[in-house]
Amino acid sequence: MGMIIDLRHVALTYQSPDGEVEALRDVSFSMEEGEFCSIVGPSGCGKSTTLSLIAGLEKLSSGSISIDGEAVSAPSPKIGLMPQRDQLFEWKNIWDNVTLGLAIRHQNTPEQQAHVRELLERYGLLGFARKRPGQLSGGMRQRCALIRTLATNPRILLLDEPFSALDYQTRLSVSADIYRIIRQEHKTALLVTHDIAEAISMSDRVITLSGRPATVKAIHDMGELRTLSPLARRDTPEFHTFFNAIWKELDINA
Repeated sequence: MGMIIDLRHVALTYQSPDGEVEALRDVSFSMEEGEFCSIVGPSGCGKSTTLSLIAGLEKLSSGSISIDGEAVSAPSPKIGLMPQRDQLFEWKNIWDNVTLGLAIRHQNTPEQQAHVRELLERYGLLGFARKRPGQLSGGMRQRCALIRTLATNPRILLLDEPFSALDYQTRLSVSADIYRIIRQEHKTALLVTHDIAEAISMSDRVITLSGRPATVKAIHDMGELRTLSPLARRDTPEFHTFFNAIWKELDINA
C-alpha cells in the first residue's frame, strides 16, 4: 500500500458578505490506500469544506493536495463523493438512479451495467431494481446511494455525513453495512461526521479538527480496534478511552 491522499499545509480563506473568512489553516494529513479515516470537529469548522477541496470542487488558498502523487486541480474520476442526503430521484427507479453517474459520463456500457447488477445482487438490492426510492427503507436507500457512487469504480470514497438523516437504530445498522461494503470493495474512504462514536467504530484513524479556522488537533490510530467490526468495537474499553479523549479535544461543552 502507498499514500493515496496527501494534504500539506492546506489553507482556505473565502469571501462572505461580512468580509473574509478563514476556514482552514495549515491542515496536513495523509492516507494510505485502503485506509478508512474519519474527520470530526465542531460544527462549522470546515470538515465538509475539506472534502470539497480533496474532491476538486473548491480551490485552496495555499498549501497542496495530491491524489496518487498528482496535484488536485479539478474533480477526478478516482474520487466518488457520497453526500449527506441520498439524493435519489423519486421519479426514477433504483436501476436508473444507481446508473445515473455512468449515464452522465457516457460509460453506461454492457460491462458497466453487469458490474452494477453484480453490486445490487451482492448487497441484496437486485430485487428492488425496478422499485422507486419511496418504496425502500432509509437503510436501503443509503446502500443504493453507495452503489451509485461505486458504479463508476472510484478508488476513493468521500462520505459527507451520509447517515445524519437516519434515526439512531437505523444509523447503527446502516453504518455497519456501509463499512462492510467499503471493506469488501477495497476502497479508500474518508468520512466526515459529527458523531464521535461513529468515527471510532468505523475508522482506522480519526482526525480531530479545531474550531474555525480549522487546524489538526490530533490524529488517533485505532490500533487493535481496526480488526473489529463497528458494533463489536463499541463494547471494548478502548472504545471508551478514545471517545473520552476526542470528546475533551473537541471541548464539546465549551
